[in-house]
Formats: sequence, structure tokens, C-alpha cells
Amino acid sequence: MIEVSWQTILVAMAVVAVTAMLVYWIGFVKGGRRATLRHEAASSDHLRRSRQTLGGRFAEQLAPYFDEFTYDPTEARFLGSPIDFVVFPGIATGDPQGIVFVEVKSGKAQLDHGQRRLRDLVERVGSKDIRFETVRLLKDGV
Repeated sequence: MIEVSWQTILVAMAVVAVTAMLVYWIGFVKGGRRATLRHEAASSDHLRRSRQTLGGRFAEQLAPYFDEFTYDPTEARFLGSPIDFVVFPGIATGDPQGIVFVEVKSGKAQLDHGQRRLRDLVERVGSKDIRFETVRLLKDGV
């Protein structure tokens, strides 16, 4: 039978404890790094989308001064929500020709559910004097 001293047992337990702590620490550091990378990726995506949203809102307010906006800027009234502009063509000359609801979109943005419903409602009225239009700005996102 092999005799094992208490000192040998103590050294073996110390080696096992140090190894366990080392394995835990390496896993913690690697796992923490993965979590940091995931957080950085999520933050980067969030910032990109936030910049796109702010750029779109800025473009919406300046829309009457873009070439794609075919109406006289003095005849447009900014609402912002649920649609961006109500335009009264001809009002500046004293000869109003109708009412145009204008939604400005930039990049690849699409009408939301409420905006589609408003568009459908205006189209159901079926009047050439009341229209809904979508103006597309910054098609390339620039």
C-alpha cells in the first residue's frame, strides 16, 4: 500500500484549486471579451440607425428646398406627424388648386401602417384636388 503524507495531499489540493481558478479566470476573461464584442456590435448598429433616423428627420424639414419636392416651399406647411407636409398648391398666388398630403422618405424608408392607411383613405376619396404623395429624398442614403 502507498503511504501518502498530509503534505502531499495538501499540495495536490492546492494544485487542483489553482488550476480550477485559472480555468475559471480564462473562461471569465474570454466570456467577458465576447460580451464586450457583442455590446460593441450592438452599440455600433444602434448608432448607425440613430444617425439614419436623425438624417431622415433633418431631410424631411429641408425637403421643400430639394429638387425632388415639386411644390413651392411657401405653399407647404410642415406637420411632422403623422405626415410631413400639407401643401396648398397655388395659395401663394391667391388661386388654390387643391390639397396635397406629402410624406417625405429618405433612403429605403417605407410608409408606416398609419401613413399607408391615410394614403388609402385619401385615394378612396377619389378627388384630383386632394392627393397623397410620397417624395423620395436621398435615395442612396447620401
